[in-house]
Amino acid sequence: MTQSVTFGEAPLAIEDVLALSQRQATARLEEDPVYRERIARGARFLDTLLDKEGVIYGVTTGYGDSCVVAVPPEHVEALPIHLYTFHGCGLGKLLEPAATRAVLAARLRSLSHGMSGVRFELLERLQAFLAHDILPLIPEEGSVGASGDLTPLSYVAATLSGEREVLYQGEQRSSADVHRQLGWQPLVLRPKEALALMNGTAVMTGLACLAFGRADYLLKLATRITALNVIALQGNPEHFDERLFAAKPHPGQTQVAAWLRQDLAIEAPAAPLHRLQDRYSLRCAPHVLGVLADSLGWLRSFIETELNSANDNPIIDGDAERVLHGGHFYGGHIAFAMDSLKTLVANVADLLDRQLALLVDVRYNHGLPSNLSGAQADRAMLNHGFKAVQIGASAWTAEALKQTMPASVFSRSTECHNQDKVSMGTIAARDALRVLELTEQVAAASLLAANQGVWLRARQADARPLPPALETMHQALLADFAPVIEDRALERELRLCLARIAEQHWRLHA
Repeated sequence: MTQSVTFGEAPLAIEDVLALSQRQATARLEEDPVYRERIARGARFLDTLLDKEGVIYGVTTGYGDSCVVAVPPEHVEALPIHLYTFHGCGLGKLLEPAATRAVLAARLRSLSHGMSGVRFELLERLQAFLAHDILPLIPEEGSVGASGDLTPLSYVAATLSGEREVLYQGEQRSSADVHRQLGWQPLVLRPKEALALMNGTAVMTGLACLAFGRADYLLKLATRITALNVIALQGNPEHFDERLFAAKPHPGQTQVAAWLRQDLAIEAPAAPLHRLQDRYSLRCAPHVLGVLADSLGWLRSFIETELNSANDNPIIDGDAERVLHGGHFYGGHIAFAMDSLKTLVANVADLLDRQLALLVDVRYNHGLPSNLSGAQADRAMLNHGFKAVQIGASAWTAEALKQTMPASVFSRSTECHNQDKVSMGTIAARDALRVLELTEQVAAASLLAANQGVWLRARQADARPLPPALETMHQALLADFAPVIEDRALERELRLCLARIAEQHWRLHA
């Protein structure tokens, strides 16, 4: 890992979080003494207020609806322990390691603003967790996305304090044991520090960064699959003419059309056309994929603004010596971004599923064998090629489409009606990742089928050479996935294809 990501005053990009999540970069803290002193000043300011017995939410009061309950000075030190303790009620599956790293990075970025009243030592320990790959075991369910991701982030606060369990060196271990092994003392959280760790949007924001990265690659992959399908189905490449898209110049739509022109090298003479106009899943592919392409810009803006914000409450202004009570823990922007992204991605699944349906059907595939079977004529009656794969893709598409109900409109009044309007941002982010997972499965099925279709077309007497970009992709795919001649179980190959998609194995459009 040669790249480093610095946490300090400079903003981070989504790609920084992605690099940290994949252990392709190391986290470091800003070394400027002026910056470090500003962090310390906020913590010292809080200490002076405690000495004066000032009223600070979550520091000298209870939490949430209990903000009207004063906490006597002799109990203030115990309050953070109670906060992460009673929130230790998460359920569901544990976050994957990459997601947990993204969560740690998102929380460290928020706290590194110096507006949360935490000690520099807390930032150092979060950075050390990332550096040593000490990953709190965080259940993914239990956050309503306002008052922050309280329950999942309680597992971060607790493990920094030497409680609960972590994943370390591939083993599930107690946090206390790992601290002892490394010669560290668990942190004793200061009065505001548990709240600062938990009262923010780090889980939904970390997951949103992962979702964005996957959607960005999926867009390019779906464009490449479409180009392969235009070849396999002998489609009309003139549907992507530059002059045509100048008449309706949505930038993302125009970009997808340009990528298709590059892949198809359409300056070459066109083959005889079966249809003047292809069916919509080919002809309108830039219009479908272009909506995602055009949305990535504002999705990035929403996610990166949240990532680079002090999403905490209260905000501690150590320079002006003010405590600002507000609601920056609210995850509405991430909720809307993820609700939108899952709809955009599900449309990609639907597009690829429709292309696959054309490929396997002799009524629409212009001379390819039924179900793309490569079997010889005397074995054709026994072989069914991609028939079941197409059924599977239809199932995955249907499930992806079903998941597009927006989470953000299902606000629930919670916590004695203190949290009476909440974002559901974390649920929206988890939904988006599930839709991406399903759509990537559709993409894997479509990619293998498209490659089979191109291989079958190349064996026909009137076959034309593949354009260079598609020939390179075709040969790369054949190296991993042999043509289907006699029926075989394709699960292992589909899973390999999914692994290739996850690692963004194929170099696609810049």
